[in-house]
Amino acid sequence: MNKIIYLDAAASALKPESVIRAEMDFLRESYANAGRGICARASNVDDMIANARACVAQFINARPEQIVFTSGTTDGMNRIVHIISDRVCDAGIKNKTVMVSDLDHHSARLPFELLYDSDLCKIVLCPMDEKYNLVCPDLPRADVFVITAMSNVMGMPQDVAGLVDAARKKNPDVITVVDAAQYVVHNKIDVQKWNCDFMCFSAHKIGADTGLGIMYIKNPERWISPDKFGGGMISKITGSAVEHNVTFQWENAPAKFEAGTLPLTQIIGMPAAIDYLSANRPNLDLIKYLYDRLSENPRIKIITPRDSTLFTFYVPDMHILDFGAYVGARGVCLRVGNMCASWIHKRLGVVGTARISVGAWNTFDDVVCAADIIEDVVKKL
Repeated sequence: MNKIIYLDAAASALKPESVIRAEMDFLRESYANAGRGICARASNVDDMIANARACVAQFINARPEQIVFTSGTTDGMNRIVHIISDRVCDAGIKNKTVMVSDLDHHSARLPFELLYDSDLCKIVLCPMDEKYNLVCPDLPRADVFVITAMSNVMGMPQDVAGLVDAARKKNPDVITVVDAAQYVVHNKIDVQKWNCDFMCFSAHKIGADTGLGIMYIKNPERWISPDKFGGGMISKITGSAVEHNVTFQWENAPAKFEAGTLPLTQIIGMPAAIDYLSANRPNLDLIKYLYDRLSENPRIKIITPRDSTLFTFYVPDMHILDFGAYVGARGVCLRVGNMCASWIHKRLGVVGTARISVGAWNTFDDVVCAADIIEDVVKKL
C-alpha cells in the first residue's frame, strides 16, 4: 500500500487537531442553537458565535458587524450579485458595466456572465500583463469590479489595493468585490488597506470545516434589502400582504444577512483554524524544490513561476485526467482539470492542468516522493 501524500491544500486544507477538538467539545458539551433562546446554554452559544465573529474581524482588520457567515466563497460571491442587483440591473440605467478577469474562478465571474447573457449588464475584461497578472494602469471604467486576489491556477498575489484605487479613479462609485479564497492562506488580509466593498473566502481553505464562508461588507447598512429571508433577520412585520400594505423592518447587520440557523459547529472551529494558520503558514520552499527539479524534465511544461504559491503544470502528450489517475494510484493526491477556472486555461491554450499545493503538514520528503512518482509516470507513458 502506497503512502498517501496529500498535496491538494488549495482545494481544501487538512484539519488541525485544535479545530477537531473545538468542534467535538462543542457538540459534546455545549451544543444549542444560536439566537433562539435565553437559557444559559443558548446564551453561551451566542457568546461563542460572537467571539468567533470578532476573531474573524480581527483576522482581516474589520469590525464584527461587517462579518457575515455564509456557506463558502461560492455562496458569498453569488449572494453579492443579489445584494447589489439594484445597482447593477437598475431598470432606469441600462448597461451597467462589470469588469471581470481571466483569472476568475467560475463562482466569481459566472453570476455576472449570466446577467450579461440576460442583457442586464455589460462585461469588460481587466487587462493582464505577459505574466498573467492584473494590470492597474488604464483600467476600463466599470460600475462593478470583480478582483481575484490570487488565482487558483497561477498562485500569484495581485495588487488588490492598487486595483481598487485605479478603478475608483475611473469611477468613484464603483463597487469592488474581492475573491480571496486562495489569497487568505498565504497572505495577511487587511480590508482597510484594500478598501474594497466586499470580500469573500472559505473556512475550509484555512483548516476550518466545510460549509462555512466569510463575506465581508464594508458598509453593511448601505445595502437596505437582504438577499435571503427567514428566521433571525427580521425584527418586525406590519400590515398585511392581502391588503397590500405589508412592511418589513430588518435587523441590523450582520443579522439581516444571516437568515436561519447558522453552521454553528463550523463557526465554533473557526478561531482555532485562524490561530493555527497564523502560526503555521505553508512552507513554499517545497514549491520551489518542485519547480527546480521538474523544470529539468523536457516532457513537463510548468506554467507557474518559481515564486508562486502553487506548482501548476501539464504533460503535453498525456491527457490530464490520465496523468491524475496514474499518480493518484501511486498515492499522490493533487488536483487535475481546469480548476473551475476555464478562462485562464483558455488564455494559456490548454484544456487542463495538474496542480500541487502544500499545507503546513507537508514535509520535504513528501515533495521528493511526489517528484519521484511524477517523473516515473512521465517516463513510462
